[in-house]
Amino acid sequence: MAHEVREIEVKYRVRDLSALEEALARCGAFLSSPARQDDQAYAENGWTYEQSKLGATFARLRTQQGRHLFTIKRPLDNAMACLEHETEVTDREQMHHAILAMGFHPTVRIVKTRRTATFGDMTICVDEVEHAGIFVEIERTVNGEESGTVVQQELDTFARSLGVELERTTDTYDSLVRAALALA
Repeated sequence: MAHEVREIEVKYRVRDLSALEEALARCGAFLSSPARQDDQAYAENGWTYEQSKLGATFARLRTQQGRHLFTIKRPLDNAMACLEHETEVTDREQMHHAILAMGFHPTVRIVKTRRTATFGDMTICVDEVEHAGIFVEIERTVNGEESGTVVQQELDTFARSLGVELERTTDTYDSLVRAALALA
């Protein structure tokens, strides 16, 4: 696992977007221009939302600014501490069919507007997610055996230091959007 890249993140529902933007600017984290992301999420055939995500492999096909990214994630410590591999693909439709042929099924479509900032070794993403609301993700990429839960505690400490009302969630966007659509 020493050569494996893992993405560790924490996620919060944002109640006051302007307060968050101001707090980030005060610490020198300036958000990028907005970019629309259109994600199709996939799960291994046989996996359902009633099951744990730990150890299961999930795929994502994202289109942003004319680029298509194929991502595989496998949650290790929890749903937001994942082994991750990502590459650009040229044909979204063909990649969709390849993902199906690899034994995955589509779960939910996630469309969001994302603005990002870098602060130290963290990436901060402010997302307006259709059907689910406004969130901030704070993430760090790690190599080796570093504990995902320890990194999440460090990221949470940073989030709390902003002094903004944030509601932490351990749900991934696919689960949040799925739940919101079920209530609609």
